[in-house]
Amino acid sequence: METERENKKTMIARKENIKIEDNFLDKKNFKELQAFMMGGLFPWTYNDTIDYEGQKDKFMFNHIFYIDGLPSSPICEKMEPIIKRLNVFALARIKANLLTRTPNIVENTLHVDMQWIMTEESQKQWTTSVFYINTNNGYTKFEDGTKVESVANRMVTFPSNMKHTGTSCTDEKTRIVINFNYFSKYFND
Repeated sequence: METERENKKTMIARKENIKIEDNFLDKKNFKELQAFMMGGLFPWTYNDTIDYEGQKDKFMFNHIFYIDGLPSSPICEKMEPIIKRLNVFALARIKANLLTRTPNIVENTLHVDMQWIMTEESQKQWTTSVFYINTNNGYTKFEDGTKVESVANRMVTFPSNMKHTGTSCTDEKTRIVINFNYFSKYFND
């Protein structure tokens, strides 16, 4: 028998190892998190690099909640509802990204999130999830061409060794996502 919570969440797609889930958080928790992250008091940090050093006209803002499995932000508790839903066993990193509107959608370089801290073989055992804070016409794109649209309160989950990239958007002031890199023995559930 499904619980009320399970009835509220919507699984919209599963392609091979890509799991897309709408309405990931309950409405109250999501609205609070969205208002906080899109508000004027959220502590964003300017980063003049998206793909690699020295690129002109490419920048973003980010906030590191956890790095190397340790809290690095005084507001880490804001991530607890998501961490619980993801069945995190071991956490490597949680990082929020804010990209500003551009005249045309700009796709960034395909990458894997944890290439600097683990081998390609180790990455197969870890999981990456991208949580979308706002709806816009940006997207996450995978090496095989699969695109996941940016829809508020959507979570896309995939093995950490899958190359992917994010984009800017053209229809909103910002595109905001939170990246989770973690070990979960429940990925295939």
